Amino acid sequence: MNFTIFADTALTENGWQDHLTLTVIDGKIDAIETRPDGDTAADVHVPVLLPAPCNVHSHAFQRAMAGLTEFRGAHPEDSFWTWRQLMYRFLEALTPEDVRAISALVQMEMLEAGYAAVGEFHYLHHQADGTPYDDLAVMAAAITDAASETGIGITLLPVLYQYGGCDQRPLGAGQIRFGNDIDAYARLHDASAKLIAAQPKDAVIGVAPHSLRAVSHDGLMAAAEMMPDAPFHMHLAEQVAEVDEVKAHTGARPTEYLLNQCDVNGRFCLIHSTQMIASETEALAKSGAVVGLCPITESSLGDGIFDGARYQAHGGKIGVGSDSNIRIALAEELRTLEYSQRLRDKRRNIMATETQSVGRQLWQMVTTGGHQAMGRQGGAIRVGGLADVVALNANALDLIGIAGDRILDSLVVAGDNRMISEVWSAGRHMVTGGRHIHHDAICARYAKQVQHLRQMKLS
Repeated sequence: MNFTIFADTALTENGWQDHLTLTVIDGKIDAIETRPDGDTAADVHVPVLLPAPCNVHSHAFQRAMAGLTEFRGAHPEDSFWTWRQLMYRFLEALTPEDVRAISALVQMEMLEAGYAAVGEFHYLHHQADGTPYDDLAVMAAAITDAASETGIGITLLPVLYQYGGCDQRPLGAGQIRFGNDIDAYARLHDASAKLIAAQPKDAVIGVAPHSLRAVSHDGLMAAAEMMPDAPFHMHLAEQVAEVDEVKAHTGARPTEYLLNQCDVNGRFCLIHSTQMIASETEALAKSGAVVGLCPITESSLGDGIFDGARYQAHGGKIGVGSDSNIRIALAEELRTLEYSQRLRDKRRNIMATETQSVGRQLWQMVTTGGHQAMGRQGGAIRVGGLADVVALNANALDLIGIAGDRILDSLVVAGDNRMISEVWSAGRHMVTGGRHIHHDAICARYAKQVQHLRQMKLS
């Protein structure tokens, strides 16, 4: 896995630089050299090279639900909560073979969209009736097996899910496949960690209490103490009803409660956080944690709009994820984030700063924040960092005649997956010419495996 890339222009940790040769050894950038006269000996020549972001939040299996829940039926007001009931009915039919095929497709589509790695927030643990599989981590193995084929960087986040609400009611139908007490979760986590140990060296294991609604205080503390230096991901303050329920049972709003109970720091990634008041937004920004935003899914589910301008103004860090995976499009996630701010505030260029444009600021934020949240040693084109890099398509019409930050502005405002040409994950060259090297085989397996799922009637 030793090779060289020559880039006409590249966004490095020191800004834009032209005529660069990157030497990659064992998945890391070993050297960066300026070659004004070009480098005909380089293994790959690209016009534009960027650090590749990570997808910080994914529920892979939900990809197969795309388009199956867009009806209202008898519900006078459809919402996240009615959608969730449909999702529970869907997942009851999933087998490990289904999950592997779906995960491979999702990971392939993420790479083709420009992501180098994924944080898989994995809570589908057991059989449909809640009975554990003989192999506790068989569903996790479906995800890591897919990663072995797709070559994506994987941060596996086994989820602790104890209860059906803050009142600690038993898990209901649909949720029962998720459930573990603290001891069972520890065993599941150990089995999952062994799977990650068998993956390439850049693979990471983290911990993930599902939400304050789904875990007890003891469960939250146990998860925080299980791997004190590992990535810690959790849904937080996504829905108004969730905020109300947590406040009714704890006396505090979710973000307030978490900040009071845990030493929230740079290893934390709090997903969504769309229902925070100003003081919570500012306090979370100052904690060093990353907020994992999923703008396409948050739009789909009616979660609300994250207070990005305030969070950024107080030094907050963000990453992006595709969550439900109904649409896997990195540029569109960033565009949706920026445009949601504009629609709310009735202004333009909300996430830009005095010195950086919208595209540059967002790409830089989600790349550095995402790698932090994933526990990956990348996030910038620099010597010693992982070779998580993405090259843009030289023939993209919207890139004609522009340079520097305008490249990122065009990608974010006008671009889509067709602008992505080459993608390397820890030096693994998995996308070339805009297509994953196993694209056809992965798509064929998915199409065959999920026919029974796509024919389900959820209404």
